[in-house]
Amino acid sequence: KKKPEDLPKDSIGVVELGKEPVAKAAKVRSYKTPQKAAGWVAYLKEKEPVPGGKMVGPTQKTVDSLKRTIDSLVLLVTEIKNVKGGNRDGVDAEDDPAGAGGGNEGSDLVLRKLESGEQKVFKNVSDYYFSANGQKLMMKINRSGRDSSSANGVVLYDLVKGKWDTLVKGGNDFKGFAFSEDGTKAAFVAERDTATKALQKFYQLYLYTNGDDSARLLVDKTSQGMKLGMTVSEHSYLSFSKSGNRLFFGTAPITPPKDTSLVDIDLVKLDIWHYKDDFLQTQQLNNLSQELRRNYTAVYDFRANKVEQLGSKDFPTIIPTAEGEGSYFIAITDTGRRVARQWGESKTDVYSINVYTGEKKLVKRNHEGTFYPSSTGKYILLYDSKAKNYAVWNGKGLKVISTAIKVPLYNEDHDTPSDPYPYGLMGWHQGDSFVYVYDRYDAWKVDPEAKKAPRKITAGRAAKVQYRNLKLDPEERFFTSDQVFYYRGFNEQNKNSFVARVNAAKPTSVDYITPNEAVAYDLFLKARDKDAFVYSKETYVTSPDLYLTNGTAAPVKFSNLNPQQATYNWGTSELYRWTAFNGKAATGVLYKPEDFDATKKYPMIIYFYEKVSDNLHNYIDPAPTPSRLNIPFFVSRGYLVFTPDISYTKGQPARDAYNYIVSGAQALSKKKWVDSKNIGIQGQSWGGYQVLALITRTGMFKAAWAGAPVANMFSAYGGIRWESGVNRQMQYERGQSRIGYTVWEKPELYIENSPLFQLPKVTTPLVIMANDADGAVPWYQGIELFTAMRRLNKPVWMLNYNGEAHNLVERKNRKDIQIREQQYFDWLLKGEKPARWITEGVPAVKKGKTWGMEIVD
Repeated sequence: KKKPEDLPKDSIGVVELGKEPVAKAAKVRSYKTPQKAAGWVAYLKEKEPVPGGKMVGPTQKTVDSLKRTIDSLVLLVTEIKNVKGGNRDGVDAEDDPAGAGGGNEGSDLVLRKLESGEQKVFKNVSDYYFSANGQKLMMKINRSGRDSSSANGVVLYDLVKGKWDTLVKGGNDFKGFAFSEDGTKAAFVAERDTATKALQKFYQLYLYTNGDDSARLLVDKTSQGMKLGMTVSEHSYLSFSKSGNRLFFGTAPITPPKDTSLVDIDLVKLDIWHYKDDFLQTQQLNNLSQELRRNYTAVYDFRANKVEQLGSKDFPTIIPTAEGEGSYFIAITDTGRRVARQWGESKTDVYSINVYTGEKKLVKRNHEGTFYPSSTGKYILLYDSKAKNYAVWNGKGLKVISTAIKVPLYNEDHDTPSDPYPYGLMGWHQGDSFVYVYDRYDAWKVDPEAKKAPRKITAGRAAKVQYRNLKLDPEERFFTSDQVFYYRGFNEQNKNSFVARVNAAKPTSVDYITPNEAVAYDLFLKARDKDAFVYSKETYVTSPDLYLTNGTAAPVKFSNLNPQQATYNWGTSELYRWTAFNGKAATGVLYKPEDFDATKKYPMIIYFYEKVSDNLHNYIDPAPTPSRLNIPFFVSRGYLVFTPDISYTKGQPARDAYNYIVSGAQALSKKKWVDSKNIGIQGQSWGGYQVLALITRTGMFKAAWAGAPVANMFSAYGGIRWESGVNRQMQYERGQSRIGYTVWEKPELYIENSPLFQLPKVTTPLVIMANDADGAVPWYQGIELFTAMRRLNKPVWMLNYNGEAHNLVERKNRKDIQIREQQYFDWLLKGEKPARWITEGVPAVKKGKTWGMEIVD
């Protein structure tokens, strides 16, 4: 019952490896570090000062041999997922009520020198930004309410000289901070209208260059090159090209001032749906905030001292080269064809746009596929999903460059009624002399002029090993002739993984940095200037831990993050293979309890979605899940859990699910340690639909649990995905539901694949989760299913977590569904006594007073 401002706030900790204790500060709103330099961290405090809020300095302790090999400092925060380096806030944007960078209220910004622990505090800061090289820190200073002579402004602190300068003093708002790569230029947008009650506010683009007394106005709505009716957008994302010769910003149409004469009581609240609208009203309303912030790419060229407008309403998307250099970018438009997105079609016109003049040249009309600029802008690479080939535009025309590659460059396992996407681009060679593309297993070096034959630079196909390049240097923009590639390897057959170093000139010579073994590797980092690697390794049995290697010596483990697991009955994972009903080889993962005894019989739960066997070696946290089956929890309690892979054909998703899941269940039922009379099934979303498909086709399962399922494809076909506002037609015609036709072209397929029409055949008890704020599957699907089974007198329960999403978000609800799943499956598969919610339910008059979880005798 605390107010938001009284709830616990985030803290920051700084760990210097080999030293203790951890230096900490409480009530921290955000933190940032320089992108390319070590030595500094800045963190913004919450508004209220912390009594005695000084950080505790570390004391020196003995440094062992492992810690001596690492000479950097590591920042830790509560959620490791938020640590991304550079000018990023160390909290999620949604966790920061004031918005990224600290919001509008000024508070203390602490600048800490990591090596010495020395700190400097800046007052009334609400936003801040490091230069990439770690030499400058730009800050937005808010006016102090206690000092009438103070003013809002922007200051620049020189971290090398220890001096600060005022760039701008006076104004209402400053945002969008950016530095050139060398730190000699800084830019931001500002609104400085002196009329505080002005109905229209106009932002301007400011520039500061080393040596200037202050920042100068660079662009406003009246500047040469600005289109009539356009202004500098307050939502501009500012960025410099690598050379610093270009500054990119956003422009937006000038909107008319709000009509203040309108009285709210007289305003009609109405949505008008028009058949010629690009997007449905639901999608428009869902994207309203984004649309109000929409702006179009413009560039200021310092060599020509002029503005060039690149993007516009008709060309909303501009794709620059990697470094923002070059004469040509990509401009794309789908104007006039957006309605077709409703059923999954996506066609765009691709143009080359001259960065200096804004002139556009058509590259391809009605393109279906992907597109990539080359590193310098010399070429535009297109992948045509229809032709299933790559083509290059060189300023004169399109030339297909990949026909000499005789293996598919597109997803070989694609099984939806749409064109397959490619395996993707690995990158460009220096000077755009070559482009590197993937097939299923390998990487190919391809001449963009198609004069030289493509050359395979890895050798994975024979062994069915996928090679994918690891981009260890975030600043790497192209490959060089003496390039050494680091690849993540994955064996499709046994699911083993490794990281290897491969010289492109000798693709069969693989130098293993990590062992090739039955594990999953996730994090992999390399020191900038030497062969020192840190990586994480996990299996289903062992949670992720960190290892250190130099690439030749045996890896050294230097973390033990989950020792408490040793006190629990865990489990094992293994591949299981069988033949599906369609005669094809099938694969899945079988999880057994750690204390598995082949002389006993075990109940089994089957969980499925599409293909999940690649997760064989992945560690699964036993935390309460959003609504999927908590595999380690059930395995620990004496269940077998089986997760089969499913392959699909057009128009038959229900039959395909039956072919693979039931055949796998029958094959396992022949094992003497499987209790074939006590098998349950559980699935969420698409998995939930497949649960329904199975119980209308077989009675072999004793218990079923379906989360957020579709029961009636006819009503779902015309429904809305409320989280995005889009229509669900695309789901059935080209997407996951795989029908491949409209309801009027093949209505029989919609009937055949809709479990609602087959419910009289059901003999399996069923629990449904259908939440009233589900943004993916309309919850009325659960209502249709429940009311139909209720009328047919079938045993059915429905859980509606009020205000919850497609997958449960709130931890209390995740814990609740975890307990109910356990009680339900234990009752039907283990013969244990049921809970009251199962036998009697919970009437509305008792809602919030009792939850029905007590066991009934």
